[in-house]
Amino acid sequence: MSDSRSAHSFHAAHALLADGWAADVRLQVQDGRIAEVTRGQAAQQGDTRVGILVPGLPNLHSHAFQRGMAGLTEIGGGDGDSFWSWRELMYRFLAHLRPDAVQAIAAQAYMEMLESGFTRVGEFHYLHHDADGRPYANRAEMSVQIAAAAAQTGIGLTLLPVFYAHADFGGAPPNPAQRRLIHDVDGFAQLLDGARTALATLPDAVLGIAPHSLRAVTGEELSALLPLTDGPIHIHIAEQVREVEACLAWSGRRPVQWLYEHAPV
Repeated sequence: MSDSRSAHSFHAAHALLADGWAADVRLQVQDGRIAEVTRGQAAQQGDTRVGILVPGLPNLHSHAFQRGMAGLTEIGGGDGDSFWSWRELMYRFLAHLRPDAVQAIAAQAYMEMLESGFTRVGEFHYLHHDADGRPYANRAEMSVQIAAAAAQTGIGLTLLPVFYAHADFGGAPPNPAQRRLIHDVDGFAQLLDGARTALATLPDAVLGIAPHSLRAVTGEELSALLPLTDGPIHIHIAEQVREVEACLAWSGRRPVQWLYEHAPV
């Protein structure tokens, strides 16, 4: 007989089910998973009663390691503060992160997501290499740590390894602060192979890819990346006004326009 502490029941005055809203919905939960849903049923003794119940939410865009730098860039009053000044501090922060720290920070972030009602995370994961920019012996070492954090906390994981190759539009060379992010297409394919292995034992895990942005990926590289996955493809397409202006100067198109004209969106 199972431990009674692993079973629990909830009664919701209103719940959002697959076919829409329903009233007086009772849920039986066993070992942390929904075992039975019945509608039109009165609350019973011992039920945890709630007014409104909705399915767990997905966090569609996470950079889990950034949880460790929360609060470091929120400085008011500086005329120069912007996305770009934030990015410089972020680069300095990630230069010090080792794999075990990435797992610990990601586990904290994922637990906080679960406590807030997020049950799946899309991890836009671009921290790949050692501090000097060299690949780890297992190119997917950092992906292994992200998978371990998801396994530790129980959150559903959609892992989106990021391809990053350039500092700006037109294939500009990357800058030294980006050395832990950078790949060529062949190396990235090896990373994906390692990520598949890392996710093999993780229930409900999904592997996709994330071309970082049109700043960081050329059109030729984007075309080469698409056949590497049958999973989701996720991209930063227009983060900043300056990015839009630079894309217009480079291509004559805004980023979203360029993407629609050159990729099967």
